[in-house]
Parts: sequence; C-alpha cells; structure tokens
Amino acid sequence: MSYYHHDGPAPRHPAGESRRPHLRVEFDRRLKLEFHGSKVTSDAGLLAYRELDDALGLTAVAGGLFQDSRTGNNGRHGMVGQFRQSVFGRLGGYEDVNDADRLGRDPAMRWIVGGKAIERQAASTSQMGRFETQLLASDENFAALTELSGIWIDRVHDRRPPKMIILDMDSSVSPTHGDQEGTAYNGHFGCTCYHPLFLFNQFGDLERCSLRPGNVHSADNWRTVLEPVVARYRNRKLRRYFRGDAAFASPEIYEYLEAEGFMYAIRLSTNKVLQESIAHLLTRPVGRPPNHVRRCYASFSYQAGSWNKKRRVVAKVEWHPGELVPRVGYIVTNLSRPAERVVAFYNHRGTAEQHIKEGKYAIKWTRLSCGKFRNNEVRLQLHALAYNLGNFMRTLALPKAVEHWSLTTLREKLVKIGAKVVRHGRYVTFQLAEVAVPRELFRKILNLIDDLRRRPVPA
Repeated sequence: MSYYHHDGPAPRHPAGESRRPHLRVEFDRRLKLEFHGSKVTSDAGLLAYRELDDALGLTAVAGGLFQDSRTGNNGRHGMVGQFRQSVFGRLGGYEDVNDADRLGRDPAMRWIVGGKAIERQAASTSQMGRFETQLLASDENFAALTELSGIWIDRVHDRRPPKMIILDMDSSVSPTHGDQEGTAYNGHFGCTCYHPLFLFNQFGDLERCSLRPGNVHSADNWRTVLEPVVARYRNRKLRRYFRGDAAFASPEIYEYLEAEGFMYAIRLSTNKVLQESIAHLLTRPVGRPPNHVRRCYASFSYQAGSWNKKRRVVAKVEWHPGELVPRVGYIVTNLSRPAERVVAFYNHRGTAEQHIKEGKYAIKWTRLSCGKFRNNEVRLQLHALAYNLGNFMRTLALPKAVEHWSLTTLREKLVKIGAKVVRHGRYVTFQLAEVAVPRELFRKILNLIDDLRRRPVPA
C-alpha cells in the first residue's frame, strides 16, 4: 500500500481532514480514503442510548446533585455535558479520557453532550481529566456520584415496578500495573490488584459498588455497600431476598438481614459438624454406578459457636460418574421452601459473576490506572453508571429477536454503527449504515424507549 503521510497536528477544521492528501490503496487505484472526523461517526448507535437516557431522565439528574466549583471561562462545558461525555464514552468503549480530543469532535458525541458542543466540540482530554480527577473527586460530588446508580434504578422501577427484589453480592479483582495508591498483592487472585465489591439485583442492574484495597477480605466493608440499598427498599411492598457465597457467611450479616426482613441463602464452608449431620448421604451407594449424576438433599438445624441461635442449613450431595468422593455444598437460609428449591434459588447467584464479567469485558471497568485511590474510585463509579445504562437498554428496550444480546454484542452491533452527517436548513440527518442493525430493528428500539416516557395525565 502506498500512502501520503502528514506529521502535523490533528485538524480542527469543521469539515475534518478534507485539506489533507488522500490515502490510496494498491489493490484498486480508483479508491481514495478520507477521514472526516466531524462529518462521520462510528458510534451512531449511542444516539439510541441517549434517547433512553432522556426518556428516563438519567443524566439530567446530575445537574441538581453535582457542585460546580469552577470560575470564569473554565465552565464552558457544563457539568451535565461533561458527565454525559464520561458515561457515554465508556459505553462506547473509550474507557478513559485519552481519546477525549478525537471523541470531542465526533458528531454523535457532540449531539449527546448537547449545548455548545453541538456547534463546536465537546470537552478536550485536559478538560475531561480535570472533571474526573478534580471536580468529581471532591467529597460532595463523589458522594453524589456513588448514589446515582440507586437513583437511576429507582427511576426504572417507577416505570416498571418489580414484585420482588433479589440482591446478589460478590467481590472481584481489578489487576493493577503500577505503584497506585491502595494496590496490594492478593494471594487468592495471585496478583497485585484492587478488590472491588459489587451488589446486583436480579435484573442485572448494579445497585452499588465500592473500590477497596487489594488485600482486604471479600466481605470487608459490606455494610457501606449493602445498607444504603436495603434502606432504599425498606418501606416498599416487595419480597426481598439476598444471596451470597461463603465469604458472606457471617452471623453479623445473618442478623442484619433478619432484622431487615430479608430472606437469604448464603453458602457455608464445610466443617466436621456439618459432615456428621449428613453422614448417611456421604457413604458411597452400593452397586454399579449409573452414567448420570445422582443428587440428594438434606435439611437440618445447625448452630455454630458464634451464632446467637439455630438456623436452617440445606445440603446438596452429588455423586458424579467416575468420581469416588461426592461433591457437597451447604447453604444457610431462612427460606421455608423445600431443600431442592432452596438450592435452585441459590444457584442463580451465578448470574452476578456473569454480570461482573460483562462489566470487565464490555465496559472495561478494570481500567483503573490513576495514581490516587480516590480518582480510581471515581472511575469505577463512572464505569458502573455506563454499565447500568447499557443494561437498561438490554432489559427495557430490546425487541424479542435480540433480547439475548450481551453488552459486548450490543456495543459491537448497536453502538458501533457508522453514519454520515448531513446538515440541512433546520435539521441534521445521521445517515446510518444498515448492516447488523437494520432500520426496522432500530425503529422498534426507539418505539420501546418511547413507551417508557411519562405521559401527561389527561385533564
């Protein structure tokens, strides 16, 4: 391939790179390649997410929550506009502010940000850096940022009230690669990392999260994550449930959930007393073993030395073909349903691990590369909001034909739609490519979003 090269700075001309020489390819010399950063976009699908944002009133809430300490000409881009640029940029796969200069000239992002950005450009890399590491990092703004996920979820529930709420708590790993504040070696994960804590509901929404140093226990600081969410649901007429793995098998957690009226199913680590309680199920059955898995269940009362009372424990014993020792699991619960149904209910906790994987791979929320711990806390919260916006699209606005799409698939097929921008006298037209998402599918998505808007009550 032969091409022309130019080492000058990125163009600022509103028409993009029309003044530069064309790039040429050898396989067909009739082809010329041009880059028009402000007249074409590769992220036109983000406009559908902006429509969902507007229907639910999500990013607009930030205007009444964040405190703007800027003075003079530093406030050319409003707090809400920069907040949108942070969230939608992450949703589009731009996980930090390094791409802000180019993204600020992208026509889709300029219309998403709104205001002066439509005719000029959105915030630059330096402006976004100050926004995330200074403005949002203040104590007042960070506290408001942490509450935003719950506020957004409440707005969704106002449109689609749930009959019950199931909370799944789990921790994860965010590897670090430098001398970042709070990073530490974690023996379980075998790396230096942060150790964030997440709380999801049954719809996959991230109710709350917290960034923690890498060497803390999986359940460390659980109250700061769980208690605000429990308080939000305290006075609602909902059936409320909690699930957690063995890291959350603590009498302090049991007593708290019982006092709040939550039903729970939490995995227990094995011990000698538990094994003796189901000794009759641990003896290998006589005869030739079948070619399928044999399962049996038991339910009994048990009180550990640190517990203030006896609690129900459900055990599942599985004999797998070719294995001499059974696989055994224990669950402590206050559910009254049969043992087999308790196990089935607990097993759905695995969806939380899937949600964490989507956050890692689709939203890149492990990209926490700032030196200061607070700045990385801000980043995690922004990633969480981008994840929630993506999950709202999946659960509220996808037609049945594509409702199985993951967040990664949505980014690749819905977000990454190429479009050419054409200006008319009164309108601006985005001419979208029709490949993975045809016009009819996009129309159905917009109709489902429109159904979420609040309609005025007839007089």
